[in-house]
Amino acid sequence: MPNGENPKKTIAVIGGTGKEGGGLALRWAHAGYPVIIGSRSAEKAEQAATELNAVLGAQVVRGADNPIAAHLAGLVVVSVPYAAHQDTLTAIKVELVGKVVVDVTVPIQPPNFTTVHLPEGRTAAEEARALLGEDVRLVSAFQNVSATHLKDLDHPVDCDVLVTGDDTEAKQEVIALAEAAGMRGVDGGPLVNAIVAESLTPLLVGINRRYKVKAAGIRVTGLGGTDHD
Repeated sequence: MPNGENPKKTIAVIGGTGKEGGGLALRWAHAGYPVIIGSRSAEKAEQAATELNAVLGAQVVRGADNPIAAHLAGLVVVSVPYAAHQDTLTAIKVELVGKVVVDVTVPIQPPNFTTVHLPEGRTAAEEARALLGEDVRLVSAFQNVSATHLKDLDHPVDCDVLVTGDDTEAKQEVIALAEAAGMRGVDGGPLVNAIVAESLTPLLVGINRRYKVKAAGIRVTGLGGTDHD
């Protein structure tokens, strides 16, 4: 390979300064993906990248403001609070054309973190589709993964990842990302089915609280043929 280039796509994690986004960024960087942390503040993104590099023991994660991170990436992951969802996507929309975009956003309305909320557009994923248009290869995934163990690279993540979208090849790419992060990706069908994964998140948050645990997740049984069974 010329010049020692990494054959894996560069991943921008928009919202990578948060627990979920940061945990996923760490797992992908550990698996050999070039990773860029995106934030509204470049300084905040660079600080988060420095912290991840300290864990990894190598300078493999960069930080940048959201538009630059999205511009430099081959694949973009959006992991932001629902209140910032529309503004964040609007700010980077021009940089997403033709790219696989993974939306992790859940339409939770604080302070009701354990109550399912269906927004005006039915799901955050469908609202993203309406905003971004058909030139973006949108996939919805990773909503049900607890951030608790993501940043502990020695701890297995006991959770399947429901992957929904209307682009089959894009879904397979995201399923491979789930596997790279130590989880099993499960094709959940078209993007409209994101309503299931998004709605499971507040349910799982409630389970965590009621049972006094931190990492309740989901597992799809009966698929067979994997190491996760």
